[in-house]
Amino acid sequence: MSVSDALIARTILAGTVAESAPARDLPSAWERDAPEPAHAEQSLRNAAAATGEAAPIMPPLPPVEDGPLHRLGIGALQAAYAAGTTDPVAVVAALRARIARHPSGRDAVLAPVPGAEAAAEDSTRRIREGLARPLEGVPFGIKDIIDCAGAPVTCGSRLTGDRMAEADATVVARLRAAGAIPLAMLATTEFACGSAHNPRYGAVANPWNRARWTGGSSTGSGAALAARLLPLALGTDTGGSIRAPSAWCGITGLKPTRGLVPRTGVAPLSWTLDHVGPMARSAEDLARVMPWIAGPDGADPHAAGRYDAARARGLPGLRVGVPEGWFTEMQDAAVLAAWRQMLGVLERGGARLVPVDLGPVATAHQDGYTIVMAELASLQEPDLDRAAALDPGTRARMDQGRHFAATDYLRALRRRPLVLRQALDALSDVDVLVTPGLGGEAASLDTLTVEVDGESHPLQAVLPRNTMLFDYTGLPALMLPTGRGRTGMPVAAQVVGKPYDDALCLGVGAAFQRETGHHLSAPPEG
Repeated sequence: MSVSDALIARTILAGTVAESAPARDLPSAWERDAPEPAHAEQSLRNAAAATGEAAPIMPPLPPVEDGPLHRLGIGALQAAYAAGTTDPVAVVAALRARIARHPSGRDAVLAPVPGAEAAAEDSTRRIREGLARPLEGVPFGIKDIIDCAGAPVTCGSRLTGDRMAEADATVVARLRAAGAIPLAMLATTEFACGSAHNPRYGAVANPWNRARWTGGSSTGSGAALAARLLPLALGTDTGGSIRAPSAWCGITGLKPTRGLVPRTGVAPLSWTLDHVGPMARSAEDLARVMPWIAGPDGADPHAAGRYDAARARGLPGLRVGVPEGWFTEMQDAAVLAAWRQMLGVLERGGARLVPVDLGPVATAHQDGYTIVMAELASLQEPDLDRAAALDPGTRARMDQGRHFAATDYLRALRRRPLVLRQALDALSDVDVLVTPGLGGEAASLDTLTVEVDGESHPLQAVLPRNTMLFDYTGLPALMLPTGRGRTGMPVAAQVVGKPYDDALCLGVGAAFQRETGHHLSAPPEG
């Protein structure tokens, strides 16, 4: 499929670049509340101090399921292992076979991780001997910017050559220590910021409709989970890169609170906004994973807090914030209808719906992209003489970042603590916020557009509208499927919490998924 560089550059910058203007909305330097960039990180760290030390609270195992092994999610795999109906050796073999024959195995999966079969044999022995670790025998995939020892990690770029990771990223090492098995390296857009059409590996097609995109930048993670190639995948999220593929592929993904999962061993896009998190089939499966990957590692300077499972609660009496304005604009009617149906399910379960106003989001949205593009340009400077080899989408964002004034970048950082305070004030009278997900069904790969009520828009003008704010503020955000759109593709909604209320977001998602079956839907075979 041929898509011009000019189209890629035009669509990837749409809606993300603001005109440079003096910060007349910020306090004067001599005023007591004049913000500094570090105030945002300080606010998140203060919230981290309240996270609990209690042992993880694991959801009960579901009933043992019949059917092909590739269809089993994390909880279902654990139930099958406990019942002795299968073992990790059989599961790894089944997934290898599935990857080999499925179309998504050719574009979502870049390379196998060496040693998976040996790890499966060890896990099988441990289960048999009663020595199983918390995630024993659960295979997982790894986004191609996250280091996995002995595997190729190329960041989806021609610049990285045949790079092999020497050591595990913290998140991979923690999953291994919990008994999970790294199985495959999964595709990404270049450096987690390039276009849908990766120049090294090609585009990752959406398993629901291969003329559509998965959403970026965790492209392979979204497709592999939807195609039932894996039960668990790691992604990263800087403007929506876990949540966008989750929405468009009909799976469930969590962008954790900023710093909850360390970034050590993950190639950076934006040191201010990068988040690492898990993607799976359900919120309950994510709750099984989060305790084992969260917490400081002594290396990531932003890592703080712990996953506090005790913060989860039921729906009765839960106060659910319902936004309007920015969050409901540029949204297809089918997306809004599915979102309202989700709110109805929560309300019937005992939740109370409360209108909330998060204030002027447009400026914060553009400030987030100013930070991303400026930091991308800084990080890529050592390879500036090789920029011609970059994806045109990466290059467009890098070039834009190089043209920002220093005051543009610092203004975006200075506004961040004020926007965080504004968001927390809006959330003060509610427990969670529930927003529509992405504005329409998955983007077309040939036009790079999204249809909203019959009108085509550049994908970047639609995709990150409801996601970037929560990278900018660092609040936890869960994306989960809510049904199908006009053409039968998945649509989604987003559950947002206060700092370190990740378990509460997952609890709300799990409660919704117990009452609905959207997360159980899979793309058609063949």
